[in-house]
Amino acid sequence: MSEPEQKPVDRPAAATQEAGGPEVGQAASGEATQALGSASVVDVEAELQAALARANENYELYLRAVADAENTRRRAQEDVAKAHKYGIESFAESLVPVIDSLEKALETQNATPEAMREGIELTLRQLHAAFDKGRLAEINPVGQKFDPHNHQAISMVPAAAAGGVPANHVVSVLQKGWRIADRVLRPALVTVAQSA
Repeated sequence: MSEPEQKPVDRPAAATQEAGGPEVGQAASGEATQALGSASVVDVEAELQAALARANENYELYLRAVADAENTRRRAQEDVAKAHKYGIESFAESLVPVIDSLEKALETQNATPEAMREGIELTLRQLHAAFDKGRLAEINPVGQKFDPHNHQAISMVPAAAAGGVPANHVVSVLQKGWRIADRVLRPALVTVAQSA
């Protein structure tokens, strides 16, 4: 196997002038040719094998990085799917005692009205605790200024007939609204005092 012939690289005159003139360019080209010319085939093959080994190592690292990224993406998708599927789990756990209380109340045969009322109040407290845990808050805006983001006006009454409630304020709540964190789940249905 013979060594390939090394040809000096022709550089444009402008490039050789920028590099310090034709003498400097020719000297650098000559040194590179001597360095390649003095290397034996065995040395070049050894360098080639070392470069191929580094390339294979880098390719292995690349494949591992791609596999890790794919595994991370897949795990993230699974976590999102589980969050959608089981996101209501803690809220559901807090509602189970409410169901138990209601079922026990229906099983009672000869309860007095006072005992029934006490049981209903206890169940309502359990339900409010479950709502608080689920960050579900009621919107009960009696006397507040009408807010179309949180209230839905069903009717308007003249301010004179509203019992001292200022204009554009809520006179009465027909149905409470509900909010989850900062998002309105259901606006409150209200009657609003109308300006004169």
